[in-house]
Amino acid sequence: MTRRDAFELLTGAAASAASPPRVAAPTPIGAFKIPVDRQAAFDLRHRLRTARWPDAIINDWTLGTPPQFLENFIGYWADSYDWETRVADLNVLPHYRGSVAGFGIHYLHFRSQKRQAIPLLLMNGWPSSFVEYLRLAPLLTDGSPAFHLVLPTLPGFGYSDRPTRLYQVEPADLYPTLMQRLGYDRFLVAGTDIGAEVATRIALRCPNLVIGAHIGDVTERTPRKGDPPPSAQEIAYHKRDLAWDRDEGGYCAIQSSKPQTLAYGLTDSPVGLAAWILEKFRGWSDSSGDPLSVFPLQMLADNLTIYWMTNTISSSIRSYYDSARLRPPLGMNDFVRVPTAVGMWPKGLGIAPPELARRLYNVQRYTVFPSGGHFAAWEEPQLYASDLRAFAAALTS
Repeated sequence: MTRRDAFELLTGAAASAASPPRVAAPTPIGAFKIPVDRQAAFDLRHRLRTARWPDAIINDWTLGTPPQFLENFIGYWADSYDWETRVADLNVLPHYRGSVAGFGIHYLHFRSQKRQAIPLLLMNGWPSSFVEYLRLAPLLTDGSPAFHLVLPTLPGFGYSDRPTRLYQVEPADLYPTLMQRLGYDRFLVAGTDIGAEVATRIALRCPNLVIGAHIGDVTERTPRKGDPPPSAQEIAYHKRDLAWDRDEGGYCAIQSSKPQTLAYGLTDSPVGLAAWILEKFRGWSDSSGDPLSVFPLQMLADNLTIYWMTNTISSSIRSYYDSARLRPPLGMNDFVRVPTAVGMWPKGLGIAPPELARRLYNVQRYTVFPSGGHFAAWEEPQLYASDLRAFAAALTS
């Protein structure tokens, strides 16, 4: 079965599958189709073909995205990639948009044919999009246990609304309401990067709704008096974290301090946008330095074009300012009491030791995967699906 066949099955016959006992009749929210703006697509190709290129003195990744790699990618994006064709393919997916607390949220909703399927709210981070999940979704809606899968787009990203003021909305407030409107009164939460932090906050705020949490990145709370001293593994982890910040964390420093300044260049130049984002797909993945060994050109172009066509790179990076400066920090007494699975990807942003995770989470499962990175849903979908399934099975058996 091809991926397109799988998604047609999910969006057709699967949509009429009977709900399991734990799922109420879903409340429909408007179906959504990605629009085609031919003028914007023409403008994109023109900008790509007439870009002004900087000088470069080396052609490797030492100083960032190298010219030869980027020129080859831009040539593909300008001359071989067809956004209109890709929109037709992407619109096979079950897209929806609805207003939650007055804010428009885009999401994908894959209904399993399995009667006992478990609702799963699965969330990505930056600089990703729903495209990252196109290999994972069919694996989760089948098998045992299977999942009814909801993939929301973060506020300010892609086809969700852009906030009109700083820290206007909190995803952890919106998503539980979305799930309940879809008829899911109890559900799993899972995510990586920003998605893992949102999953953490949902589990803290709505423990009565959350069956369990599966996270790919560990959120830390403020230490409190009486906490055990950090272990040798925790000290080593924080040292590695400091080194990572020095070598890879420049993007976060500017996005959380002066995102507007950065946004002008990324919004006006698709070459600049590609250089900024593709470097992350290379540096944060288990690619041995060659991102094209993991990510097809089409997938990378899909992800970039969504940011470009929706003009949401500015609002997506501004979320870092909100998170760093305006989002209330976790309290010293916060603790995620719902069962939690921690899945650490070796080429992600850092492998937090289990004792660090246990400071905030009720850790019932801790896994260090043999391969994979920050974009695990695309890089290692089989491993990801298997771990989610094993965790869910343990919770519902």
